[in-house]
Amino acid sequence: MHKHPIRVYYEDTDLAGIVYYANYLKFIERGRTEALRAVGVDQMALKSREGMVFAVRHVAADFLAPARMDDMLAVTTRLTELKGVRIQLLQEVLRDETLLFRADVTIVALREDGKPARIPRPITLSLQQIGD
Repeated sequence: MHKHPIRVYYEDTDLAGIVYYANYLKFIERGRTEALRAVGVDQMALKSREGMVFAVRHVAADFLAPARMDDMLAVTTRLTELKGVRIQLLQEVLRDETLLFRADVTIVALREDGKPARIPRPITLSLQQIGD
């Protein structure tokens, strides 16, 4: 599992002073990017060397409690399944021990022409570290 800190800024909030719902998707995107970086997966190098990119295929999200301006949050990312071209992740946003947001995210590997691409073995070995 990987943990990434996020602070809530004014730009993240709505008129009610709580985090605008779409910003949770941005938060978990940052968390995924940092999780990949932490296990040595360089997405730009993957694109240039392998001609492969990762794309979000599906997100099932639950908004459980609000975050507010200046909150310090943690985005956790954990690998739950890895098969061929597909990566399943559980991502959560927490304030201290309080679970605010939870998403089951499906990522797929694609070639530049948009067709599925099998994830190379060295990358799958790196990704497995996020499951710990």
